[in-house]
Amino acid sequence: VIQDITDRQRAEREIQTLQEQLREQSIRDCLTGLYNRRYLEETFERELLLAERHQYPVSLIMCDLDHFKEINDRYGHLAGDAVLRNFADILAGSSRSSDIYCRYGGEEFLLIMPRMEVGDAALRAEQLRVSIATSHVAFEGAEIWLTASFGIAAYPAHGTTIDQLIGAADRALYTAKEAGRNRVVTADTIHSAKRD
Repeated sequence: VIQDITDRQRAEREIQTLQEQLREQSIRDCLTGLYNRRYLEETFERELLLAERHQYPVSLIMCDLDHFKEINDRYGHLAGDAVLRNFADILAGSSRSSDIYCRYGGEEFLLIMPRMEVGDAALRAEQLRVSIATSHVAFEGAEIWLTASFGIAAYPAHGTTIDQLIGAADRALYTAKEAGRNRVVTADTIHSAKRD
């Protein structure tokens, strides 16, 4: 009887461990180890509800690696993967424990920062921009240098829903790309430019 109970407890622990591993795999990007879009959708809505209830800002940084297709074309997809992992390490290493960082798709990443004003988010994005521009990825004897562009939006100033905020950050990112890449643009900048 004791052996049977011990075996059953061991089996239950193994099943629980496997379930935890599967859950982790379902919310993580397998290449970068960052959270994936599924996790973003699960948690961003909750963050916005908390921000509304407790009346604090939430900033969002959308970033895109500049000329990423050229890196893949020139060095190959394995090099591109190394670049994505390097950027993910920089992003995760510069985030607070309360931040949510994820790979949004391809070479686009999102960083959600509860309790952070848009101006502070712009400073954080500038630090990330400099970190990326001054680092390189060593791959099979080559040094790959890259830059990134950043678009920033904040709740509630630029939207109150996930779609509105991502849309505002995406427009700011697009403006950064059009302005020459390797820069940070906030949704405020776009709004003030339209008024002028």
